[in-house]
Amino acid sequence: MNFFIHTTGCKANQWDSYVIAGNLESAGLTPSPMSRADIIIIDACTLTEGAERDIRRFINQSRRENEKAKIIIAGCHGQVYPERSFGAELILGQAEKFRITDFLDKKGVFVSERAQLSLETCAVDILPIGKTRFFLKIQDGCDKFCSYCVVPFARGKPRSRPVKEILEALGVLKEKGIKEVVLTGIEIASYRDLASNKDLKNLLTLLEKSVTPERIRVSSIDPLYIDEEFIDIVAGSQKITKSFHIPLQSGSDAILEKMGRRYNSSYINGIIDKVHNKIKGAGIGMDVIAGFPGEDEGLFEETYQFLEAAPIYYLHVFPYAARKGTAAFSMAGGISESEKKQRVRRLKTLDAEKRTAFYKQFVGTEQVIIPEGKIYKGVYMRGYTGNYMPVYIPYEKNLENKLLIVKIKGIEEDLLLGETKK
Repeated sequence: MNFFIHTTGCKANQWDSYVIAGNLESAGLTPSPMSRADIIIIDACTLTEGAERDIRRFINQSRRENEKAKIIIAGCHGQVYPERSFGAELILGQAEKFRITDFLDKKGVFVSERAQLSLETCAVDILPIGKTRFFLKIQDGCDKFCSYCVVPFARGKPRSRPVKEILEALGVLKEKGIKEVVLTGIEIASYRDLASNKDLKNLLTLLEKSVTPERIRVSSIDPLYIDEEFIDIVAGSQKITKSFHIPLQSGSDAILEKMGRRYNSSYINGIIDKVHNKIKGAGIGMDVIAGFPGEDEGLFEETYQFLEAAPIYYLHVFPYAARKGTAAFSMAGGISESEKKQRVRRLKTLDAEKRTAFYKQFVGTEQVIIPEGKIYKGVYMRGYTGNYMPVYIPYEKNLENKLLIVKIKGIEEDLLLGETKK
């Protein structure tokens, strides 16, 4: 039986899809193009209305290309909104998606009872390897229940992968030639190993002296966890990259309070100052939501002005999406879709300006990148610096997946160009 997996959403979902594929291959199923698959699995995000549109769009595409395949929606969407099938034959939640073979017979798909949430385990050496960066999920779940967020309902309470498993996995990845690993999770700041009581800071300190790939990148992290100790660990590390992705969500204290975020804009400014004081050239990115209920024009301007003034690298911008079951779903003061789109455009323009200004600081400097194999514009290959700048250099196959020193030449057509050191 052939299968095809389509993944939407976060890096944790990407890891989950690796695990699902490994489980299916171990059970004797064969990965294939969508057009030849007997089952098509959508590991589906449900964070926004846009995520649901992506599911519907992909299902329509699947039906056109392969009308005989059975379609499974699995993961976050199936966990929270199992009634929204969009024509799929089977809906699976978070635990079930890791045991899809329990729902299959030789003829296709059949339905069984739902299971409880669990944190999956999987031997790393059966997962597909080949990318320059590898995403390793060390944690799942969240219990913060921010007023806009459906993730706690989709992922359950925080659970962490044992330190022993992480060390074994990183050792395998090092042996297989992976140069960079991204430690990812749903709420990575809540990481805690039950056996040793080690938290994320303890883990990062341990990884510094363990057998791991050369680079370790930490994914999006709760700003309340970024204290002096955490910044010092990153600053003093030879492995941990100097990039920080902070889920800010708003620069308005009034909106942060309505969102259920437990910090204010002054605290975030303090973090930014501390990072830049300790780590020269650090790349700081932020998530921001536009159009939260009650965010009138004045409160939006507070966010815009906060971000405009902040010495940060980039923005990830999202329009607010009401999700049934969250506290914000019934809040008054909704913002029109047209206004949300206008605000998103303004913030994305600001993001482009921030990126260009950040890149200009490094023109003429030498940076270390790990080139990837994909070809861009027919002539370039791309690699990321430690502070997460994408640098484009002339394509040479033999440079793929090597730690490479390049000199930053300049910016052309929004691309940061580099040349290999002679």
